[in-house]
Amino acid sequence: MSRRKRPAAVLFDRDGTLIVDIPYNRDPHRVHPMPGALSALNRLRRADVLTGVVTNQSGLARGLISVEELYEVNSRVESLLGPFDVWAVCSHGEDDGCACRKPAPGLILRAAAILGVSTRDCVVIGDIGRDMEAARAAGARGILVPTPQTLPREVAAASETADDLAAAVERVIR
Repeated sequence: MSRRKRPAAVLFDRDGTLIVDIPYNRDPHRVHPMPGALSALNRLRRADVLTGVVTNQSGLARGLISVEELYEVNSRVESLLGPFDVWAVCSHGEDDGCACRKPAPGLILRAAAILGVSTRDCVVIGDIGRDMEAARAAGARGILVPTPQTLPREVAAASETADDLAAAVERVIR
């Protein structure tokens, strides 16, 4: 079995991975961390691994959430889960044809560039197939943490899965 080196950065999907997914949430008081999220993030921080968030937020393009509301929700995520080294947000809609909306690799490429690391030295942890597709397209390692919303075909297609955030982070750290 080959040993992987510790990554330079771990990039997390936001909704359904770090926090409970409430579609188009504009209320910071409705932000609730996923079980084990804070301890998993603190484990990475203690190991001096950079952390970031890469998130599609099409509610902006659809007019369902304002930039200010998104900022307030993301600020609440930070207040509950600690500071992140980078945030990369796609504000485009599904049909906008942008290069950043997952499953395209743009968010991961942007986050890695801001952090000054190679995407090959990044791990992306997410809860759906498009998170894993974006990781693969960017040349990053992807770890799927399935939720009840994750489709069986997405689990089957994932090169790596973990039962929860703690297990995913343990794989990254060891």
